[in-house]
Amino acid sequence: MSRIVRLLILLLGLGLAVSAPVPPLHAQGTDAPAATAEADAVPAEWDAFADGAQVSIASDEATDADLESLRGELVEWRERFEAASRINAEAIATTREQIEALGPPPAEGETEAPELARQRATLEAQLADLQAPVLEAEVAWNRADALIRAIDRSLRERQTNRLLERGPAPLNPVNWPDAVAALTQGFWTLWDEVRTEWADPEVRAQAQEQLPIAIGLFAIGLLLILRGRSWIEGLTLRVLGTERSAQRSLAGFAVSLGQVVLPVAGVIALVTAIIVTGLAGEKVTALLQVVPGAMVAFAVARWVGVSMFPVGEVPPPPLNLDAQRRLEGRVHATSLGVVLAVYVLLRELGQAEEWSLAALNVVLFPLLVLAGLMLYRVARLILQHSDALKEEDEAVSFGRRLMHLLSRVVIAVAVLGPLLAGIGYFNAGYAIVFPMIFSLQVLGIIVILQRVATEIYVLATRNSDGARDALVPVLVGFLLMVASIPVFALIWGARLTDITEIWNRFVAGYTFGDITISPSVFLTALIVLVIGIFATRLIQSTLRTTILPKTKMEPGAQAAIIAGLGYVGIFFAGIFAITAAGIDLSALGYVAGALSVGIGFGLQNIVSNFVSGIILLIERPIAEGDWIEVGPNMGYVRSISVRATRIETFDRQDVIVPNADLISGTVTNWTRGNLVGRAVLPVGVAYGTDTRKVERILREIAEAQPVVLLNPPPYVYFKGFGASSLDFEIRAILRDVNQLLVVQTEMNHMIAERFAAEGIEIPFPQQDIWLRNPETLTGGAGTEPVTRQELGEAVAEIRREETSGRDHIDPSDLGGGDEEGDQR
Repeated sequence: MSRIVRLLILLLGLGLAVSAPVPPLHAQGTDAPAATAEADAVPAEWDAFADGAQVSIASDEATDADLESLRGELVEWRERFEAASRINAEAIATTREQIEALGPPPAEGETEAPELARQRATLEAQLADLQAPVLEAEVAWNRADALIRAIDRSLRERQTNRLLERGPAPLNPVNWPDAVAALTQGFWTLWDEVRTEWADPEVRAQAQEQLPIAIGLFAIGLLLILRGRSWIEGLTLRVLGTERSAQRSLAGFAVSLGQVVLPVAGVIALVTAIIVTGLAGEKVTALLQVVPGAMVAFAVARWVGVSMFPVGEVPPPPLNLDAQRRLEGRVHATSLGVVLAVYVLLRELGQAEEWSLAALNVVLFPLLVLAGLMLYRVARLILQHSDALKEEDEAVSFGRRLMHLLSRVVIAVAVLGPLLAGIGYFNAGYAIVFPMIFSLQVLGIIVILQRVATEIYVLATRNSDGARDALVPVLVGFLLMVASIPVFALIWGARLTDITEIWNRFVAGYTFGDITISPSVFLTALIVLVIGIFATRLIQSTLRTTILPKTKMEPGAQAAIIAGLGYVGIFFAGIFAITAAGIDLSALGYVAGALSVGIGFGLQNIVSNFVSGIILLIERPIAEGDWIEVGPNMGYVRSISVRATRIETFDRQDVIVPNADLISGTVTNWTRGNLVGRAVLPVGVAYGTDTRKVERILREIAEAQPVVLLNPPPYVYFKGFGASSLDFEIRAILRDVNQLLVVQTEMNHMIAERFAAEGIEIPFPQQDIWLRNPETLTGGAGTEPVTRQELGEAVAEIRREETSGRDHIDPSDLGGGDEEGDQR
């Protein structure tokens, strides 16, 4: 990980190196004296220094370097004043407490005891003396801070003006001869410098003396540059293998870092070999010093490209592209690295040779165009990746839209940057093209580090299937994105002092009335809260496992005590955390008063459920595992919280019931206190059956069940005479009502078997059909006989009409009895 951090720092350093040249710093004004405890809060020279700084800021003659130097001195002054504003803090607090101990001052027209008045006047004068240097330091701090903000505003305005400034256009052919001449003259100047050094006998002798060392370093450097990358890529593929595993992925990542380390080490060896010979003059040495930085830019760009567009399929590539598209991605990433490296070298050469702005723009413009072309092709690959994503869920859909937006922005930059540079706005074109390259590299590094975090999570949890959707890797990715915000700000032109200023203000915190919120306050409150919750859980665990099991309390009461202790502990942990953070609780009293109104109106249902939950935990009318019936819901209680109770129905569905319904409504608890319950089983037999025999058989069947209690014994109830049967009921007490369905099923099986053996008929509903004019069935009265098929169709039609709920037999159809020979 440290290597990645160093590479990122080097990458950012390269981005600053290729920005506008910074002249040497020149200090201006009086040096800020060191702050000491004995020094005055505001030294006498401060006013003169502040006046001079104000004049320098207002004038246009001060360079950026002068303003930066002046800003640094003002920051030192401000830090001193901030420290001075805290002097006498304890004495001031003590004096104020003494004044408060005297009580409120007398009202207008009233007097107090002379001794109290004298003490009050003495303490107030002492307090004024103690506060005088503090107030003076605060005034000076405000002035220094205002001057710093004025410098920052002036530097930002200058930076904006430079971006919008139009210079010589690289596309203007008039500027081309000057650029060719400058480039040719630059290389000839370097060659002449080497020839001049070689002509010096002392330098030549030194070169001959250092020749073995130079040859060795040159050979090592050349070997690392030419073969180091291929060695590392081959080793990485062998480490990854053909099967995916967390160990192989982490090892492959560690080995892949050699793609940056070995080439950079080779370049350093080559540069050292040239320098030790003594043949490098002043300009050659200055150019050689930036070669390692250029190599870092190239190596990092290639490493990110190989990691984002890998050769193999194990582990799965970060981008959903085929092998041919990944090859294109590696080529484009390497090309961007070459562009960055050459850009750094040519810009350094132009500054050393003091090229004209027109020549510099013309020489660097082809590199800017090539960078835009490579960015466009990389953006097309990102767009293909987003198109290949399947919108399986909302997260994937959001990622796809984000990829689409990123690719569109990169395409716009790739086209707009070269156009702006071509028409003369070279600074603006450079300011959007190269920062976009660095931004894509940083995004690639973030993706790589998140994948590393995921593999570490898999290695720690042995859960490779759910690692992608796990919380820890997602949090790591989120933290990486948050941590990269300052990096992106630096890449896109923010000054380091701006970021430092924002960080200092963030650390100092923000004040709301009498409450100051800062990271230290938040961290203190968080630590105290975590300690309080941990202590509460520890006490709960001790009571649950050690103390309460040895008492005679019911399990439900024990659970109520443990739950109540948890709520009380969390409440006091929150109070202690707020107090430890230095937040005045009296200020929160007004907030609590305002919230009470909202609780009384908008949150009354929640409060009602909360109070009902407390009652359930204390009285324990129901407990976890009970079989209850609440309205239309019946099932087992699985959990009881302060707001609602979860019931698992017999259909394996979870029903969340508000606790207020359990307290105010009717609840049937089938297993409260014990599991004893009654089973009722209806049975019907045909008319004409011996009822005493049926009663005896049913009693024997009930008594044969092992779950049925014999005291009281099962009872067979002759319920009455039904429409089609003689109705009986078996009523038996079960020792475990949870076995109700099992007992009823078994008794039904035995009833069917015994009734069949005893010849007892179990009736089923039957209907009698009366036909009007039955003579039509035999062809009487001059009608045609009815065939069997027609008779069947008629009967079927009657049955269909009966099942549809309509009456088809008129009471008159039943009249006449047997007078006309009606037939059933």
